[in-house]
Amino acid sequence: MKILRYLTAGESHGRGLAGIIEGVPAGLALTAAHIDAQLARRQLGHGRGGRMKIERDRADILSGVRRGETIGSPIALLVWNRDWKNWEKAMRVEPGGGPAPRAVVVPRPGHADLVGGVKYGRPDLRDVLERASARETAMRVALGSVARRLLEEFGVSVASRVVSIAGVEDPTDAARLGAKGLNARADASPVRCLGREAAAAMVAAIDAAAGSGDTVGGVFEVLASGLPVGLGSYAQWDRRLEGLLAHALMSLNGVKGVEAGLGFAGSRRRGSEVHDGFFRDKTRSGIVRRTNRSGGIDGGISTGETLVLRCAMKPIATLLAPLPSVHLKTRKEAKAQVERSDVCAVPAAAVIAESLAALVLADEFLVKFGGDSLAEVRAHHEASKGP
Repeated sequence: MKILRYLTAGESHGRGLAGIIEGVPAGLALTAAHIDAQLARRQLGHGRGGRMKIERDRADILSGVRRGETIGSPIALLVWNRDWKNWEKAMRVEPGGGPAPRAVVVPRPGHADLVGGVKYGRPDLRDVLERASARETAMRVALGSVARRLLEEFGVSVASRVVSIAGVEDPTDAARLGAKGLNARADASPVRCLGREAAAAMVAAIDAAAGSGDTVGGVFEVLASGLPVGLGSYAQWDRRLEGLLAHALMSLNGVKGVEAGLGFAGSRRRGSEVHDGFFRDKTRSGIVRRTNRSGGIDGGISTGETLVLRCAMKPIATLLAPLPSVHLKTRKEAKAQVERSDVCAVPAAAVIAESLAALVLADEFLVKFGGDSLAEVRAHHEASKGP
């Protein structure tokens, strides 16, 4: 059951990235500035590559918005690639022009190059890496910014922070702080980390990896505060909220693990140390939790507590000191292809993950409180609170 549907298109060094999102209620305030603010945050972080000095991502809204408000029709967005001018010959759409320059015939271990070339029968692996590139996530951030705007109307905040990079951990308990106001603190750090000492150590680890031509990964956390009880469902396997969120977050380039709440740590504890006890209270429901070890989800349904998700991101596959590979034409051993890339993209991945989570949460919000206009959604939401 989905209300919001979205697609992206475009290559890393093509003319630009395109996206369309359908199902957004009419009457939602939306401007390019809302989207551009999140696109700028995506470009943050120590360890980013030279591409960030070229691109200054801005969104063009082609449809679905009139005079600053959504009108109920599909919203189409474009983000142009400034670097296109340097790649026009290599990435031309029309046939002709001789052999394609910048062909790639030596795959990078850990990237989609080899398996993508085999799957789609492309001898020039640039056809694979141009779409498999994390550049595509700029459009997912743009589309997620629309979903974020909807959530903001109902007091839902989505934020993130970096937990660790290259094994350097920040012990700050961000879950206790909640999502509201978290991004302002995290964005002030060069690695979007809350602890100053940890941030300095992370920067040093990134610089050390860069000096040896290597890359580093890490762990980041996504939080959402202000969610109502009842998003998701236990009634069918594909409606469970943590499953929907894990699917979205695992689709992010480089993410190899996702956990909610205590996650894997909970498997090493007893049940009495894992589950959140219920206590009597004077709230409308008369029941409260004093802990949030579940990460805001019980039985596939949001509990109303802060949603806490954690993602593990592997090191980037492009190394300046390349790994061993094989030349596809000669079948001889060779060093892997070297492309312009980042040393560390964990801070940026955290921002992207916010948008992916927002897309899932906004969709589930509309499943529960849906309507064709913002006023109708608001009425349903208010009615759910009871007298």
